Amino acid sequence: MLEAGYDVTVTGLSPAEIAAVPERPHLSARQLDVTDDAAVADLLGRFERLDTLVNCAGMIMRGAEYDIETFRKVVDVNLTGTMRMCLAARPKLAAAGGGAIVNTASMLSFFGGPLVPAYSASKGGVVQLTKSLAAAWAGENIRVNAISPGWIATELTKNLVEDEARSAAILARTPMKRWGRPDDIGETVVFLCSEAARFVTGAVLPIDGGYAAA
Repeated sequence: MLEAGYDVTVTGLSPAEIAAVPERPHLSARQLDVTDDAAVADLLGRFERLDTLVNCAGMIMRGAEYDIETFRKVVDVNLTGTMRMCLAARPKLAAAGGGAIVNTASMLSFFGGPLVPAYSASKGGVVQLTKSLAAAWAGENIRVNAISPGWIATELTKNLVEDEARSAAILARTPMKRWGRPDDIGETVVFLCSEAARFVTGAVLPIDGGYAAA
């Protein structure tokens, strides 16, 4: 987004995450808990102008999501947190003459996840939320789309990438035969926020090397 010319504010849950953000022109970092209504309102209220919102806060608790409190927490972050951010951003986006929201769904929006019922349910909800808001806010020229990442090599998946057997199984199912990279995600998000996607809303775009199609 920086390379595309945006002024960017990124958020993180912990002070350590904020400290890890590199110092670059037009980039700032703020601590934010997307389950905190007041914190969300305070952050969005600080912007004089807002053109885009990218929702990518998320959590997954493999094997623990059958505990109802853990289930509730995951849904609150992944789904309700997305809605909080969208609602808080809407007035600023409308005041700017419209804009773009990109939500983060998942390939588990479409597949069941035996170890992650809350994550899967929340990401399925993100898909339907995206479509609902796209229809509701089109009259304000606010476009709402979602990305559906597949297997991306990040800190979250580091253990899988380094596990030869599990990585081989993932790549065998992936037609493009490689792990995704963060820039595969970032460049697609830039497109969805750009003028080139001016007639695209309510879309859920897989970024998975063909995994969901195989």
